Amino acid sequence: MPSRENGAIQPEMPSTGERLPGSISGTVTDQSGAVVAGARVKLTVDSPSASQEALSDTEGEFSFTHVAPGSFQLTITASGFATQTSSGTLHSGENYILPSSALAVATTETDVEVGVTRVEVAEDQMKVEEQQRVFGVLPNFYVSYVPNAAPLDAKQKFKLAGRTVVDPFTFVFVAGAAGVEQAQNHFRGYGQGAQGYAKRFGAGYADTVAGTFIGSAILPSLLKQDPRYFYKGTGSTSSRFLYALANAVICKGDNGRWQPNYSNVLGNLAAGGISNLYYPPQDRDGAGLTLENGAIGIGATAVSNIFQEFIIRKLTPKAPKN
Repeated sequence: MPSRENGAIQPEMPSTGERLPGSISGTVTDQSGAVVAGARVKLTVDSPSASQEALSDTEGEFSFTHVAPGSFQLTITASGFATQTSSGTLHSGENYILPSSALAVATTETDVEVGVTRVEVAEDQMKVEEQQRVFGVLPNFYVSYVPNAAPLDAKQKFKLAGRTVVDPFTFVFVAGAAGVEQAQNHFRGYGQGAQGYAKRFGAGYADTVAGTFIGSAILPSLLKQDPRYFYKGTGSTSSRFLYALANAVICKGDNGRWQPNYSNVLGNLAAGGISNLYYPPQDRDGAGLTLENGAIGIGATAVSNIFQEFIIRKLTPKAPKN
C-alpha cells in the first residue's frame, strides 16, 4: 500500500530499484487566499531540456506529469505580483503536491528625477547679476561672483546687453561724458549749444551700444565665449592683480575653458571702426582712430577688472556671499 509523507503521496518503491516518473501539482493564490488564474509556472529540473511551463487554470491549479525524479525548482510569475520560487525533490513515482503558493503583491519603485536645464540655471544666475549695483545704483551686471556659473546662451547674452544699454544710469553716464566733452570743446566739428551737445551725446551712446552689443553679445555668441568677468577673490594680491589684467585679453569659453578674449579685443576694434562713421571729419583718422579707440577699450576693461577684483564687490550690496 502507498504511504503519505509531508502532503505528498509516496508509492511503494519497486523492489527492482527502477526510477519511475512522477507528477508535481499545486494551487496559486494571493495573500488573501483568492485563487490566481493565468499565473505562469515554470518547472526547472536537473536537465534544462526537461524544463516545462504551465498556466494556472480558473481554479488557480497547475500540474506537471511525467516528471523525472530528482531535485526541481518552480518559478511562479503573474502580472501585479512578485515572482515566487520554491524548490524540492521528487522521488521516484511520487505525486508531489506543492503547498498553496500565496503570491505577494509586487512593490513598485518609481524614480522621479527632478532637475533644471543649464539654460534655466544660467537664467537664475543672470537675474541675480541684474540686481548687482554699486552703491545700489550703478549697474554691475557683467561680473559673476559664482566661479563655476553656467554659461549664457546667445539669447541671454543679447538680453543682458540690451538690459545694460537701456539702464537709466547708462544714459546718465553718457550724458555726463558728453557734457565734459562739450566743456572741453572736444570734437569741435560738432559745435556748441544744444545741437553740439546732442551730437556728442548721440556719438557717445552709439559707442556704448556698439561696444556692448558687438563685444558682449554678437561676438561672444558667434565665438562661444562668456562676456562676464569671473571674480577670483582668493590668492595673493599680485596673483589677483595679474588675473584681473589678463582678463582683458583672455576669457572663459562656453565650454568652461580659458581662451583668448577675441570678443573683447575684436569688439573694441569694431566699435572703434564704426565710430568713424559719425565722428566729425577732422576727428576721423581711419585706422588710427580705430586702433586708438580699440586700445582705449581694452585698457578700460583691464582697469575695470582691477576695480572689480579689489573694490567693487565691497560696494555692491546684493553681491552673492558665496
